Amino acid sequence: MDTALGTPLEELLAPICHAHGVELVDVRKLREPAGAVLRVILDRPRPEGALGSTISLQDCSAVSRDASAALDVRDDLLSGHYRLEVSSPGPERPLVRRADFERFAGRPVSVRTQLPVGGQRHFQGTLLGLVEDEVRVDQDGDMAAIPWDLITRAHLVVEA
Repeated sequence: MDTALGTPLEELLAPICHAHGVELVDVRKLREPAGAVLRVILDRPRPEGALGSTISLQDCSAVSRDASAALDVRDDLLSGHYRLEVSSPGPERPLVRRADFERFAGRPVSVRTQLPVGGQRHFQGTLLGLVEDEVRVDQDGDMAAIPWDLITRAHLVVEA
């Protein structure tokens, strides 16, 4: 799992996002049946405890326009044809960086690992935070300590 901005795509896109007053949550190159997709997820920093995203269609359009122009100049970063998708994180925001696991402590999460930890690969419960190199999740009173290096996907879960 990525620990910080550091890939060439992230280094190119993060300043564009910052210039528009939003943060780069995630960028992924995907292969889909219709072809290659570059998916860029934005969010806006909000006060501690505030829920939901304040990303607008205008934010996505502005970042998409500037990102597209920058990617055209840096054609070495992506080969072939691709579709650029820029969106808000939605209610089940992905948790990608270490800071995400601290920022969203106390919220319901889902975490998947590449290898079993304590006999399981899927954890769902309340995020307790990040302690050293372990993400801590309370699963109905049982605390799971998940090694950072084993996490493949993590996201917030909408409370029913």
